[in-house]
Amino acid sequence: MSIPLTLNLIQGAAAFRFTPEAAQSLKAEINALMESMKAIAGNASSGSRPQAQETMEYQHTGDVFLEIFCNPNIYPSPFAAKVLVTLRDERIRITSEAELPRLIEDLDNYLAQT
Repeated sequence: MSIPLTLNLIQGAAAFRFTPEAAQSLKAEINALMESMKAIAGNASSGSRPQAQETMEYQHTGDVFLEIFCNPNIYPSPFAAKVLVTLRDERIRITSEAELPRLIEDLDNYLAQT
């Protein structure tokens, strides 16, 4: 049985069962998002117009449906970025924002426990 992943949202937190494999998949998506944000920042610092990067749209279906969305083109740096988090099952739906650095920290803490 998997231990719960706790995501700290802008207001409050949500805990749900998640697997280490799904956490690794989410971490890979976040790493790709970070690379996109670094590319945007690199273009901005060189004075050239940044090339638009693809949005991150992560989805996982387990005990609950988890979706995490982020548009890297609207944030000046990964430290300022926020992600839209949706958690739902047949009885409830929660949609909120989380700070990207906090999401990374929550995910790393979860992976360290598993």
